[in-house]
Amino acid sequence: MQSCTYLIVGASHAGLAAADAIRMIDPASPLILASRDSHLPYSPTILPYVVSGRSKAERTALRSEAFFKEKSITFLRQAQLQSINAEKGLAHFDQGTSIRFDKLLLATGAAPSLPAIPGLGDVAFHVLRTMDDALGLKTAMKGARRALVLGAGLIGTHAAENMAEAGMTVSIVEPQMQLLPGYFDSQASSLIEKAFEGHGIDLKFGRSVASLKPGVAVLDDGQDVPFDLLLIATGVRPALSYLDGSGIRIDRGILVDERQRTNLPAVWAAGDCAQVRLFQSEGTGVAGILPMAVEQGRIAGQGMVDDEGQKPFPGAVSLNTYSFFGQQAISVGAGISGADSPGTETVLRFDEGAKTYLRLVLKEDRLVGAASVNHPLDPGILWQLILRQTDLSDVKERFLADPKTTGRLLMSRLWR
Repeated sequence: MQSCTYLIVGASHAGLAAADAIRMIDPASPLILASRDSHLPYSPTILPYVVSGRSKAERTALRSEAFFKEKSITFLRQAQLQSINAEKGLAHFDQGTSIRFDKLLLATGAAPSLPAIPGLGDVAFHVLRTMDDALGLKTAMKGARRALVLGAGLIGTHAAENMAEAGMTVSIVEPQMQLLPGYFDSQASSLIEKAFEGHGIDLKFGRSVASLKPGVAVLDDGQDVPFDLLLIATGVRPALSYLDGSGIRIDRGILVDERQRTNLPAVWAAGDCAQVRLFQSEGTGVAGILPMAVEQGRIAGQGMVDDEGQKPFPGAVSLNTYSFFGQQAISVGAGISGADSPGTETVLRFDEGAKTYLRLVLKEDRLVGAASVNHPLDPGILWQLILRQTDLSDVKERFLADPKTTGRLLMSRLWR
């Protein structure tokens, strides 16, 4: 049986950030990084580009074998966590493997959430969450002419774009009335939708699939939609069955405090499996955002080595950048996808002819949220302005006129 001081389960952004934080303080104690994947660590955000062929799977690694050797990290592939006995410090994996640990970080991510559609079990379908999913979808596209995508979120729209550019006939079925609901309002989405329709993609809003049979989806209005390839992109959720009987508290994800600790003293959680504080609203949630996963992993790793420089997690703030058919969209923060909230000030600029959109939301002269389509913004800086609750009153007019330049000027001063 292998033993280690630090066991990290999950090798994407949160797990890697934790390993980096641990090795900054403790360069030698045994550290095992276990991944259920057969590949070197990669970012899930790269998967649509693997499907399209713009990125080669073998060139997507976030860390190399040489890195793990240099940092004295044991990297285990194809290690699927089955159960935990935290009292005894044991993690049990598939194929009968067990690892004894002193401290454990769970960074196990999320898995696709499959809809309850009659007939789903009788048809072949794809999801897009792992590298093997991406490679399988890429292969399937070569022999297909008609694709059906369920869900108009980031995964579904990215995949639909790739399929259309590959010459396939593509339909998207989305129960809500727009693309990317939750990220943009209807005006911003309308610009994105026109680009999709201009590339021949059939958008079926306000519809759901009532039943499936091989090669055909029957919608709730009775329409038949034929397909050769079916992609389900209706969301993800943390896969937490390995926690049964562990004593670790869960809700929608693994419950953690502001330092990523679970209710058990030697166990932390970070990334898409962790339920954390929300920065801009009451309560907690699963962030599911890359920068948040990195921050949570870093904080967890610091806690595992008792780093005096550790600071609490400030809370999750949404941050998404989205490229489509050579165009760019950005959404940061809150108040950008629906009606204005009480006490907020919204600046909206929409030019349908120029295909540009900008929405800035402020409250008490502090940025709350921003969204744009084909309008120059620096999303990382806007994200920081929100997290720091920066008072914009002295530069408000300049910021509203040119948020990119003014935001950079502000942060150049704040980061000194």
